[in-house]
Amino acid sequence: MQRLEHMQHLDKHLADQLAHVARESVRAELREQTRGQRRKAALYAGSGAAALYAGAAVALAVGLALDLVLPGWAAALITAVILAAVAFALRTAAR
Repeated sequence: MQRLEHMQHLDKHLADQLAHVARESVRAELREQTRGQRRKAALYAGSGAAALYAGAAVALAVGLALDLVLPGWAAALITAVILAAVAFALRTAAR
């Protein structure tokens, strides 16, 4: 009887140890996946920031080019209308 209780205790201890190892393994795997996702998210954020600055440079170039043949206020207004149209087109395409 005592030996049976001892075996049951060992079985329970072994099951607890296996569960602990399995949990730690899953945690380690999730940490590794999360690390990769954080890196990917940072790269996407960096590319978005670069695209924003590139878009601003293009808008400035369009405005300056129009300023050569139009008054400054008209060049700025036309550039704003072009940007609004692009924003609307992108929003519509997203739906």
